[in-house]
Amino acid sequence: MDLFDRAVADDPSGKPLAERMRPRRLEDFAGQEHVLGPGTALRRSIEADQVPSLILWGPPGTGKTTLARIVAQRTGADFVPFSAVLGGVKEIREIVAAARDRRRMHRKRTILFVDEIHRFTRAQQDAFLPHVEDGTITLIGATTENPSFEVNAALLSRCRVATLRALTEDEVAALLDRAVAAPEGLAGAVALTPEARDTIARLSYGDARKALNALEVSAAAVRLAGRPAVEKADAEEALQARTVNYDKQGEEHYNVVSAFIKSLRGSDPDAAVYYMVRMLEAGEDPRFVLRRMVIFASEDVGNADPQALQVAVSALQAVELVGLPEGVLPMSQAAIYLALAPKSNTAIAAYGNARRLVRERGPLPVPLKLRNAPTKLMEGLGYGGGYRYPHNFEGHYVAEEYLPDALRGEQVVQLSENGLEKALGERLRALREKAGK
Repeated sequence: MDLFDRAVADDPSGKPLAERMRPRRLEDFAGQEHVLGPGTALRRSIEADQVPSLILWGPPGTGKTTLARIVAQRTGADFVPFSAVLGGVKEIREIVAAARDRRRMHRKRTILFVDEIHRFTRAQQDAFLPHVEDGTITLIGATTENPSFEVNAALLSRCRVATLRALTEDEVAALLDRAVAAPEGLAGAVALTPEARDTIARLSYGDARKALNALEVSAAAVRLAGRPAVEKADAEEALQARTVNYDKQGEEHYNVVSAFIKSLRGSDPDAAVYYMVRMLEAGEDPRFVLRRMVIFASEDVGNADPQALQVAVSALQAVELVGLPEGVLPMSQAAIYLALAPKSNTAIAAYGNARRLVRERGPLPVPLKLRNAPTKLMEGLGYGGGYRYPHNFEGHYVAEEYLPDALRGEQVVQLSENGLEKALGERLRALREKAGK
């Protein structure tokens, strides 16, 4: 670094707000208490200067690069950034040679930070292996992709994976407040209204960098216009997004959720996808929407189409894997499928019938023939006596009464005539006829 480079690096005025507000100490790091809180294994290893090679996995703007820099500063190691896109094996060899000299001559460790490590070729990953193993370098890789799929097994086995989560709205809001007041931030040059702060925090989807960039852009526009505070409209303009009238704690939240579920139940995919997108555009947590779809798949579709539950659960897993914005695709796919699936409320109705019997009749005794008999005493008392094993009979079925004696003849389950339940209902009626019910 020459004098001109150093002058630029030391002058914060030319740096983006997100860079100026980057924490320099572990104590100032926002969020991620599950991996960096007091007493956690990673926190202890950093404080003891025994940091292993790490893969930091999480959404954009969650502090992966910041954490790597803090680790290097806290441990006194040299921090060497490396681009998985621009660098090759030749550059890796040069870095390793310099790290080896640094350790031999100055007893100083080298932390090699590789952003977007999932973009590494197999040859690049293999080139790191021996030098990670012998401690020449401590590798810290950052990725937004699942390292189980994107990092080869040999390298992954030599690294510890730390999973960072998207910041909460409260955590992002706290970052914004600090950036407005801090001398290295906006130093109080403009104010941020609560509505604007909440808008940025919500529409940043847990991405601190996106939030600070939006604050910087909106603050610059406000100062240029000679106004004292960033308003909600300024925040929306900076984020190039228009918020939807949707208060997650208010009536409109429940109205839109209700409309979404009822559209699914009413087999209207157009309305279902529309209300789903309204929730997402307003900043609703996609997991909330997906949990509602998982519940719906059992409550309103059930065994009329058992695959509906698989579709909903798979969509939830897919969104947890890829995040937003790509996650809207499996969400839309699932909403369309659920809306068009044959409907049945048998599951919730059967549960309600069974619960009513339990509450009205209490804990009725289990018939002796159904009880387990693990001891001679229990066998002598008749436990298990007279039980007929269905697989010993033709069709693997024998007419038998399994409900408590006081509930003989009760029919808890009433299947619909929709989808697969029609065939299941025919089988159930045939079995009940054999059993004389």
